[in-house]
Amino acid sequence: MAIITFLSDFGESDHYTAAVKAKILATNSNLHIVDISHRINPCDIAHGAYVLRSVFRDFPEGTVHIVAINSTGQSGDKQIAIKLEGHYFIGTDNGLFGLISEEIAEFQVDINHEKISSTFPAKAHFAAAAAKLASGTNITDLGQPIESFKKMLGRHLKANKSLISGHVIRVDHFGNLITNIDKKTFDILCTNKTYNITFGRENSRRVHENVYNAEAGDIFVVFNEQELLEIGINQGSACDLLGLGYDSPVIINIDES
Repeated sequence: MAIITFLSDFGESDHYTAAVKAKILATNSNLHIVDISHRINPCDIAHGAYVLRSVFRDFPEGTVHIVAINSTGQSGDKQIAIKLEGHYFIGTDNGLFGLISEEIAEFQVDINHEKISSTFPAKAHFAAAAAKLASGTNITDLGQPIESFKKMLGRHLKANKSLISGHVIRVDHFGNLITNIDKKTFDILCTNKTYNITFGRENSRRVHENVYNAEAGDIFVVFNEQELLEIGINQGSACDLLGLGYDSPVIINIDES
């Protein structure tokens, strides 16, 4: 029996999260539901994709992930289930799932091919499909196969021998600036070379091993557990104090000599 995770933009002040869980447990009361977060910014697909991409691989393969972010979607958006990297994902086909992995999905089905309208698809459609999957139903029995699902284009890293150009893709709860500059690219281009990391009006000529390598109130630059370059202020908010946020550019100039 698989785990069901739940990620949404429902917040914590209304009944929506509980109603979806109740529908799941009414189908199979033995299922285990893990909340990822319900504080995704309303309808913020980029935020939801970042959080899901950051954590879903930490769960065992076979886990079922309910994603209820902008779940009513636009006219014509399907409610779908997909199998990707050994995990199952259920949600609205609004482009989010295309941002969580570069891999090709193994299966993808329309779980509401009869086009039953609902203002609360997470309860009406996602919950039952998730409970069935977690209880052993094959994904191919949940609905009609579809050829593809929507794939939005995220910010792409630009890199050459003298420059790495990235952007802030997430400002976390602590005000840290998480970029799309990955450690693999950095190591290939910057190992044994001098470089200057520029962000706003600030710059750094080093990457710290850990946050505590910077004094309280000072800027740190680290590669986080996702191996993405992260800029912050020890015991402070880089977003507030540096005046930077989502999509702010971060540039690494590399000395080729």
